[in-house]
Amino acid sequence: MAHTDDKCKRKGVASFPISLRREARIAIFASGNGTNAGNIAKYFATKPIKVSLIVADNPSAGVLERANKLGIETLIATRSDIAEGNSLVNELSKRGITLVVLAGFLGKVGTPLLTAFPKRVLNIHPALLPKYGGKGMYGEHVHEAVIAHNECISGITIHIVDEQYDHGETLCQVCCQVFPNNDSPETLAERIHRLEYIYYPVVIEDYIERTH
Repeated sequence: MAHTDDKCKRKGVASFPISLRREARIAIFASGNGTNAGNIAKYFATKPIKVSLIVADNPSAGVLERANKLGIETLIATRSDIAEGNSLVNELSKRGITLVVLAGFLGKVGTPLLTAFPKRVLNIHPALLPKYGGKGMYGEHVHEAVIAHNECISGITIHIVDEQYDHGETLCQVCCQVFPNNDSPETLAERIHRLEYIYYPVVIEDYIERTH
């Protein structure tokens, strides 16, 4: 594995009106296989912070089977529910959800959810934002663009979600080396995934503790 340079950016945010450390309940939104979701759930399995719900926008998503194996409740929501409706907000409220975490989620989070969970929706992006972000920039599309532009550094960005794609306040960035002459999107993706598995759960936990 290439040398990794940790460039976490810790910034203050407004305190939540409840004790997240004591009552934190996470809902993870995912669209695919859910390896990140499963990794986060396992990380918090022995902690007071719990992954209480997995929300998928695809009824065939592998994350649903992964959640069932982990004993986590699942919910299927349409893209319009997530982007425009209040019904999903009501479902999250019923379950006492205090933080929403996007992990391999390809849809756009809309105003109702962001209003109900101010500064309580987090996302991870497989590049160093603001580069290679925005609509359509996900998965291999990001890695292809990084390699095509002969970048020597890529990485991950963990940030607070706002109403623009890949735009909200950065919580942490971690870098890894890119080898433009040797890397493929697949080999770069493997390197990025390793960073995601290590850092995303830690940053989520740190964010909850700092906003107690």
